[in-house]
Amino acid sequence: MPFFIKSKGKKQSKSKTKNQRPQVSLSGAASKQKRRKLRLQNEEISSESEIESDEGGKRTELEFSSDEDETAPEKKLRLAKEYLANLEQEEAEKREEDDIHRDIISHRLKQDLLEQTGKLQKCVADNYEQPSLDDITVLRGHQLTVTCIVISPDKRHVFSGSKDCSIIKWDATEGRRLHTIQGGRKGMEDTHTGHTDHVLCLAMPTDGKFLGLAFRMGSHQLFSASHDRSVKIWNVDELAYIETLFGHSDAITGIDSLIRDRAITSGGRDGSIRIWKVVDESQLVFNGDPGSIDCIAFINESNFISGADNNSLSLWSMMKKRPTVTVRNAHAGRDQNGNSSIGTNWITAVAALHNTDLVASAGSKDGCIKLWKVAKNYTALQPLFSIPMDGFVNSLHFSVDGQSLVAGVGQEHKLGRWWRIKEAKNGIRMIKLRKKNC
Repeated sequence: MPFFIKSKGKKQSKSKTKNQRPQVSLSGAASKQKRRKLRLQNEEISSESEIESDEGGKRTELEFSSDEDETAPEKKLRLAKEYLANLEQEEAEKREEDDIHRDIISHRLKQDLLEQTGKLQKCVADNYEQPSLDDITVLRGHQLTVTCIVISPDKRHVFSGSKDCSIIKWDATEGRRLHTIQGGRKGMEDTHTGHTDHVLCLAMPTDGKFLGLAFRMGSHQLFSASHDRSVKIWNVDELAYIETLFGHSDAITGIDSLIRDRAITSGGRDGSIRIWKVVDESQLVFNGDPGSIDCIAFINESNFISGADNNSLSLWSMMKKRPTVTVRNAHAGRDQNGNSSIGTNWITAVAALHNTDLVASAGSKDGCIKLWKVAKNYTALQPLFSIPMDGFVNSLHFSVDGQSLVAGVGQEHKLGRWWRIKEAKNGIRMIKLRKKNC
């Protein structure tokens, strides 16, 4: 009995303390005012907290309403659409790149086809302007007249041959001599490793590994020509002789070759030009004007240019046995006494920037190199400008990119000693070709 009474008393005490409020002892009017103030403060605090809680709730509702409203299937659908959109964009960019690459490859294939068929002609001649004297660099090292020059495909080196029987390798960038193969004298053929007579022609394959007379482009097949009126074919990789071609009735004065398995030669006094088709074992014969055709150069596989000792420059096509156009008195200069020297200005050198409309010629001792534009369809030769030069210009060669022209200059003609210009300096002239607005 006493146990239950005690427990009941404890419950009553707990309930009393739980519902009991703090007692404030106040008296009279002052107590009423204080109670009113407390009531107002409590109302203000409660109202502010309610406003803050309402605003916080609204913010959270705004922040998470989209996530709460989006169901799991809708989220999966949205992510799938975003993934597909990204894939479509990537594929569109890839297709655009593929189209660009396809256009580039197609253009390159067309260029290669036109080049192989001899129909490619890039119009670049009008972009060039006459160089100044500061654009000409002189390299000296040969004792006698320079007769032939060639530039390596990478434009880093120049090789030159001379009447002193030597060959010199030059650094084209710094203009210094790197190596010399000294020439010997006649009768020393058995003991001397170099040449013992005039070096009249040099050429280099497209990979720049060898030095010879006329290489077929893209190969190590070498063509050589001689005063014995024959053309010989060699395999440089195997150091082997292949065969000899006959047809000219006079000393061969010029030779050139391009991509196809064929060579072109000028026959000097026999007045003919021959294209040797090695695979077909045949030759094409082209007849020029009376006189000696002293130099020849391919423009492309279907057209070529030649120079003769009657001061004429001729443009040829594979489809015709006669020149398509001939420029008479192409180099009309004057000698040291001021007299006209048209009759003695033999065309001693020609060069062509392959597969373009730009060619160059040298008129023996007329004191200049002339650049020409080949008209469309190869129907005319139009003069562009002249580059002054002292001495006999015996050789010309364009760099592959058309940025420079190299000339071999000397006091004498490369084939004889009919005239001599004592004031001229034997050496190489490296001419930087300028383009307009560059």
